[in-house]
Amino acid sequence: MKFWLLDLRLAMRSVLRQGRRTMIAIGAVSFGVVAMILSAGFIEWLMDGMRESTIKSQLGHIQVVRPGYVERGTSDPFGFIIEGEEAARAAVQSSAGVKVIAPRLSFNGLASKGENTFAFLGQGVSPQAEAVLSSSIRISRGRNLAVDSANEMIMGRGLAINLDAQVGDTIVLLTTTAGGSINAIEAPIVGLFTSVSKEYDDSALRMPIALAQQLVKVTGAQQWLVLLERTDATDSKIEELRKVLPAARLELVPWYQLADFYNKTRDLFSSQINVVRLIILMIIVLSISNTLSMSVMERVSEIGTCMALGLTRSRILRIFVSEGLMLGVVGGGLGVVLGCLLAVGISAVGIPLPPPPGMEEGFDGKIMLTFNIVAQAMLVAVVSSFVSSLYPAWRASRMNIVDALRQSR
Repeated sequence: MKFWLLDLRLAMRSVLRQGRRTMIAIGAVSFGVVAMILSAGFIEWLMDGMRESTIKSQLGHIQVVRPGYVERGTSDPFGFIIEGEEAARAAVQSSAGVKVIAPRLSFNGLASKGENTFAFLGQGVSPQAEAVLSSSIRISRGRNLAVDSANEMIMGRGLAINLDAQVGDTIVLLTTTAGGSINAIEAPIVGLFTSVSKEYDDSALRMPIALAQQLVKVTGAQQWLVLLERTDATDSKIEELRKVLPAARLELVPWYQLADFYNKTRDLFSSQINVVRLIILMIIVLSISNTLSMSVMERVSEIGTCMALGLTRSRILRIFVSEGLMLGVVGGGLGVVLGCLLAVGISAVGIPLPPPPGMEEGFDGKIMLTFNIVAQAMLVAVVSSFVSSLYPAWRASRMNIVDALRQSR
């Protein structure tokens, strides 16, 4: 332990002696750490917003469906209606950590206003439950469905534009019932909404589930969407609910099995962040390796004298590795502080962003700070500094004592 402390003191004195070169190396490490924190934090904020918007507008945290609905529900939507499961629904609703359970009945058909007719994707919903679940859907005109509404609808803004419809207009909906016959209703538009997906807004409309059941002539719903207090409790809640729900009649599906677009986007951004980390790692390695290599060349006589006085090759190696680690730790720590301060400042101001593909409105970006982001940035700085110091340290430890002392003459 005494030798380690002495080696660290010698390494610190050597680092401080080369002020300009040390500052350049520390600056390179700090720049890399700041870049990693800001880039990873921005992407983490995007992914967090996309995840929560997907959960709170389309999927819920958990979906309770009939077995096979996820695989075959698109081709036979009315073959998987949940009926007569009041006890199971009450068990889910009363479970700790469940905010709301929202039944949904999905169907499609044709919407007409005057001479304009377009295909729509309809959802029968519980207005009271959706007020909690669909928090990311914004009413741009009019109002949302009333809790006691019976014959009204809200419509995606894109679909309303295609139909040339406004709030207050009455729309004719034509669809195929569960029995295969044709049925139609008329209902007024009470509001227009926008969500995170322009594609969804261009085709979707919502109505009270009782009106949807009347239109397609069923008495249940295809899905129960369960919204939890915390997203990270999804898996534990599924395990808990599986013990109380009949597995033969009801299946529990977590949100991440259904969020295909989110999963692929996260994989893409993760690959991009890994490339950024690799580039920054190379910058740090080259910077510190160059700094220590120059230090070895200038200290040949010093190294020879130390070895002549009895310092072993392993201690010489350890001293130079300690110098590299010091540069990495100091540069990484400084980068973490600057990165966190910049992240907080940028988040307070906001980053104006244009509408991304699939959306109509821009937004202000932020930088999300998490322990994993900061720890990974610091780890990259320290590990890359250690790796970059190995070769210069090995060169210093392998010097011939006689040749090194001769150079000082």
